[in-house]
Amino acid sequence: MQVTVTSAEGLKRELKVQVPAGDLETRVGAKLDELKNSIRLKGFRPGKVPVAHLRKTFGKQVMSEVIQEAVGESSQKALEEQTLRPALQPEINLEGEIEEVMNGKADLTYKMTFEIIPSFEIADFSKISVEKPVAEATDADVDEALKRLAENQKNFEPRAEGAAAEEGDLLTIDFIGRIDGEAFEGGSAEDARLEIGSGRFIPGFEDQLKGAKAGDKVDVKVTFPADYGAENLAGKDAVFEVTVKEVQAPAEATIDDEFAKRFGFDALDKLREVLTEQIKSDFARMSRMHLKRALLDALDAEHSFELPPTMVEQEFSQIWSQFEHELQHQGKTPADLEEPEEQIRGEYRKIAERRVRLGLVLAEVGEKNKISVTDQELNQALMDRARQFPGQERQVFEFYQRNPQAISELRAPIFEEKVVDFIAELAKVSEKTVTRDELFADPDADEHDHHHHHDHDHDHGHVHDENCDHDHDHDHGDEEKPAKKAAAKKPAAKKAPAKKKKED
Repeated sequence: MQVTVTSAEGLKRELKVQVPAGDLETRVGAKLDELKNSIRLKGFRPGKVPVAHLRKTFGKQVMSEVIQEAVGESSQKALEEQTLRPALQPEINLEGEIEEVMNGKADLTYKMTFEIIPSFEIADFSKISVEKPVAEATDADVDEALKRLAENQKNFEPRAEGAAAEEGDLLTIDFIGRIDGEAFEGGSAEDARLEIGSGRFIPGFEDQLKGAKAGDKVDVKVTFPADYGAENLAGKDAVFEVTVKEVQAPAEATIDDEFAKRFGFDALDKLREVLTEQIKSDFARMSRMHLKRALLDALDAEHSFELPPTMVEQEFSQIWSQFEHELQHQGKTPADLEEPEEQIRGEYRKIAERRVRLGLVLAEVGEKNKISVTDQELNQALMDRARQFPGQERQVFEFYQRNPQAISELRAPIFEEKVVDFIAELAKVSEKTVTRDELFADPDADEHDHHHHHDHDHDHGHVHDENCDHDHDHDHGDEEKPAKKAAAKKPAAKKAPAKKKKED
């Protein structure tokens, strides 16, 4: 095998690799010998098929397999000889007449084009100082959690005969919806349950039932939103003939031992203990999130080096695609935003560069410090993922067994967290006591305006462990959020249809 560096500009590399025809022929001969001992052909005894006959029958197929194997092995060997680390999978382009190579008359020659991982110095983590916000779980926090539980478990009691429906009341209704006087499919229901103010029905529907009494018939006039899911209804005016059958008012839940028993606890004190631990866990999670972001910001500021252009472009394309998808869901395009599209693209490209830079830094830290993901950690992550699909656990396991890339996507965030923990141990971390609201506040809330959110946490996108070989196709799944730049004047979330089907 002969390897020649034909181009080296910045991080771009091009290698020419030549594998002699004789080497290919040796491989073909070895494969035909193996085939001779295993294949069964009519008219020949086992192991007695002439090699010439095998070559005539299977020669091209075997040579095709040999070329594929030779490219894979020689390209890896070429990278090792040149001590090069490709940032992405190299592009392979065969040269010359492939038929000549297939017939054993020409050497196998190809070019490898790729970008390399840049060389850079890792910052001294002991000189990095960051703050970790912490908050104490108080009795007021537990009281609030109990209140939320009570609201979610609230009961309703019938109002007095002739009482008018109010905000928060639960109505039992029958309705028939019509557009231009014609009833439409899915626009009718009986004994539907509607909580006024829940926002489950399309805008305007619930408000028109305020003041209604049991036995009343009300014509509710509404307009389906322009972005409504059913195209045949979107933007259409409709009239719903509603019969109110019952009006119920929310009943205040008494938070006592009996209330705690609804959740499987003997007494209220036991429920409070569990809630306290949950709140502490939530606070700890948020504290770590802020710490992680502070560390990533510090790492980003401490490192400056040339980035592989294709890695940045792929990261940017992913971010922009998700952004456009969000806009499309809102019925908008980048042209509808307050800022010029080129300015938005520039901001997102900076985010892509940050993600790639931090991904390379964390990967380098992990490699130099022999940080790895254990089989036990990976199996735990796989079990956690399987639990998200009750009844389909077996299919989930089989999917990951068949897809090594999916396993890499499980491994990447675990590796990332371990590297961040490693850095946090070395950095100067000081705790700062904050309020609960400060702990849970959006760190970007005061940047520009509400639709200019860059989502920095987990924003480096592609972090690799020692088993990933700097493959850039990792996606952090449910952890990784797209960098968000919501459409200006983002509309409210789409409401459920007015009929919402018959409630169970």
